[in-house]
Amino acid sequence: MEREIRILNDGAAIAKRAAQEFVESATSAVREKGSFNVALAGGSTPKALYGLLVTDAALRSQVPWDKMHLFFGDERHVAPDHCDSNFRMATEAMISKSPLKPEQVTRIKGEYPATEQAALEYEKIVREYFKLKDGDYPRFDLLLAGMGSEGHTLSLFPGTKALHAEGRAVVRNWVGKLYTERITLTAPAASNAARILFMVTGADKAPALKAVLEGPYEPEQLPAQLLQPKNGKLLWLVDTAAGGMLATGIRE
Repeated sequence: MEREIRILNDGAAIAKRAAQEFVESATSAVREKGSFNVALAGGSTPKALYGLLVTDAALRSQVPWDKMHLFFGDERHVAPDHCDSNFRMATEAMISKSPLKPEQVTRIKGEYPATEQAALEYEKIVREYFKLKDGDYPRFDLLLAGMGSEGHTLSLFPGTKALHAEGRAVVRNWVGKLYTERITLTAPAASNAARILFMVTGADKAPALKAVLEGPYEPEQLPAQLLQPKNGKLLWLVDTAAGGMLATGIRE
């Protein structure tokens, strides 16, 4: 695995750099196999990235919109028009302003009363799309991820059952501290991606980020440590506030 840590000024600089990565990942995937699939993340920094891809003319023209398929790394237990929905955020920031067709977007049905049904249905669609055999995991060309101030990523929270979901690509996860259910890709499914791109901003993330990147391997406490591409590239884009405690990393 190839790991790179880049420390940038702020969220805007991260979004710009992430957009370059997005385009590079997309063009190389299309060149290799004629298609590009990406798992989107929620959060404010990814939102800025999505906005750039449709509003920046140079970037927009480089995105292979017609060869792209969007998935989601996780979703809240809410309807698609709810203000907390990752799908709604991505739709408002990018999808609705892009030439993407509805069949190019696979969302997680967070509105189902039973999150297990949503997880199973999403897993089935993912398995069919990637033509997976039992026990295989999807190979996303690019997976976008964020990190919480306690080291969670996707909806993989410290001490939750989803950290031990062997054999499943998608699971529901009860997050007690938020008193809510989530639907999330599992760590093995996410780690099978060709590229994982973390975007992390804010001083409140600094201790957890140092622990994830430079501390001992304790994924029960710091689930972000679980996202390690077995055969791919891992890029951390962090702002100066989040990266304030790091001893490693290239400052841009």
